Amino acid sequence: MNQQTLVLVKPDGLKKSLTGNVLTRLSETKLEIVAAKIAKVSRKLAEEHYEQMKDKPFFEELVKYIRGELHERRKVMAMVYWGEEAIVKVRELAGATNPEEADPVSIRGAYGRITTRGIYENVIHTSKNAEEAEREIKLWFEPDDIILDLYPTKQVVIKDKKIRIWA
Repeated sequence: MNQQTLVLVKPDGLKKSLTGNVLTRLSETKLEIVAAKIAKVSRKLAEEHYEQMKDKPFFEELVKYIRGELHERRKVMAMVYWGEEAIVKVRELAGATNPEEADPVSIRGAYGRITTRGIYENVIHTSKNAEEAEREIKLWFEPDDIILDLYPTKQVVIKDKKIRIWA
């Protein structure tokens, strides 16, 4: 069954110049990238992304981490991978969330670490299931950013909306 999943190369992965390594490893899945961008993560986006963790004592650290406040890289690389069993394939390649528990040949096992402050620097984020993938993809991308029609859309006219365009 074809499905889609969100993959984020987090600020620590960008700071360590691991984007190429991560993309090379993900290419093993034979999945297609149907959307990609470098994004500056607003506080609102970070809080929405981690909304299921808002009651955890480490929530604020997660928000700072994904925003790049801990790594001097205030950006992430966001991608949507699509294809047969995308979620399972990407999660297997990513490895366990805790880098010390991740298989050493997985992305997180090879490149992740736990800092002396106890922060998981696990290089990438991947969606856990189809529902989470849909919620996350809709947070990070607009319908026209994605080359496939993954979810139903509608057209709306928004009056007086100020946008930037190329000069």
